[in-house]
Amino acid sequence: MSDFSLEAPPLSLYIHIPWCVQKCPYCDFNSHGQKQKLPEAEYISHLLDDLATDALLVDDRQVVSIFFGGGTPSLFSPDGIHRILDGVRARVNLAPAAEITLEANPGTVESEKFIGFRQAGVNRISIGVQSFQADKLQALGRIHDSAQARNAAGFAHQAGLRSFNLDLMHGLPDQGLDDALSDLQTAIAQKPPHLSWYQLTIEPNTQFASKPPQLPEDDILWEIQQQGHALLEAAGYQQYEISGYSLAGHQCQHNLNYWRFGDYLGIGCGAHGKITDTRTGSIQRRVKIKHPKGYMDITRPYLDKQNLVDEEDRPFEFFMNRLRLVEPCPKQDYGRFTGLALSQFGLADKLARAVDMGLLAESSQSWQVTDQGRRYLNSLLEMLV
Repeated sequence: MSDFSLEAPPLSLYIHIPWCVQKCPYCDFNSHGQKQKLPEAEYISHLLDDLATDALLVDDRQVVSIFFGGGTPSLFSPDGIHRILDGVRARVNLAPAAEITLEANPGTVESEKFIGFRQAGVNRISIGVQSFQADKLQALGRIHDSAQARNAAGFAHQAGLRSFNLDLMHGLPDQGLDDALSDLQTAIAQKPPHLSWYQLTIEPNTQFASKPPQLPEDDILWEIQQQGHALLEAAGYQQYEISGYSLAGHQCQHNLNYWRFGDYLGIGCGAHGKITDTRTGSIQRRVKIKHPKGYMDITRPYLDKQNLVDEEDRPFEFFMNRLRLVEPCPKQDYGRFTGLALSQFGLADKLARAVDMGLLAESSQSWQVTDQGRRYLNSLLEMLV
C-alpha cells in the first residue's frame, strides 16, 4: 500500500436518455430507435430512484456539472427535464453555478424547446450536427438537413444559454480535404462557443462495422487534421483536448472533470460511474443495466456490475484520461487522485523515458503532452502500462 492519502476529486453527474429517432450506422452508444411513445414519466421516476441510491455513496459532496447524454435527450420535454433537475437538487448537493449540458439533435428541436430547456435549468446545449453536407448526412443516417443544423445553432444563440457546442465529424465516407474544410468553415460561421471536432472511427457492433464505407486515406486524414486545426486557431478557437476546441471561457467543464480523473455518478440505462472512497482508499467503477426494459423492471436493481480499480491499473487509467488534455498535468494530482507514489510500478522510469523520447515535457511541477506525444498518444500510453 502507498503512503499517499487518496483524495476525492470533483464530482459530476451523467444522466443517460437512451432513445433516439433512429439508430445511426456509426453509433456504438447505448441508444435505441424510437418505436412508440416514449415512457418519459416512468423513466424519470426510475432515474430519480437510481440517483437516490447512488447519492448514498457520495455523502454531501458537491456536484459541479451535469450532462444529459444519449440517445437524444432533446426528445424529452422541457417539463420532463425540469422534473429531473428538481429531483437532482432534492437528492444531491448541486453547486449553484453547475454547468448543465443537454445533447440535442437538430432534427428534434425548435426555438421554443431550447428556451424551455433553459428555463428548466439547462445552461449549455450540445448539438449533434456531424456535417452540413446533404450527401454526408445521408451516409451517416442523420435525420436532419443542413438548414436544420444552422437553425439549431441560431436557436442556441437566441435561447440565452451560458454556452453551446456543435459536434462535427471529419474523415467521413468519400470525404476529401476540401469537403472537410468546407464543413468546418460552415461550423465556424455559426459562431459556436465550443466545437467538438473529431474523426469518424468504425466501431464494432455497428452497421458500418458490418458494411464498412470507403473512408479517406491516412495522408488525407492528416491533412484534414493539420489544416482544420489551423482554421480553428485562426478563428479564435483554442484546442484544450484531443477533439475539443473552445473560445476563451467556454471549455466544457463536465468533460474536463472526466479527463482530470474526476468522479462522476452515472444514472440511466448503461450509465457508467466512478467513485472515490477516501475512507477505504478505493476507487470503484459502476455500470447500470443497459436495456430500458431491464432498467425499468422494478424487480431488479439498477446496478448491473461494479468493480474496484486495482492499484496497479490506476497509473494507466489516470494518464489515459489526463493526457487527452493540452493543459499541463500537475504532478501532485497523480498522488492525490490515485493514492500512489511515482515510485510504485516503475512509473517514474516510464515517465522519464517518455520525456527522453519527446512525447512528454516535464517541469518541477507538471507533465505536459507534446505535439509529438499527441500524435502518437496510443504509443505513449502503452509505455505507461
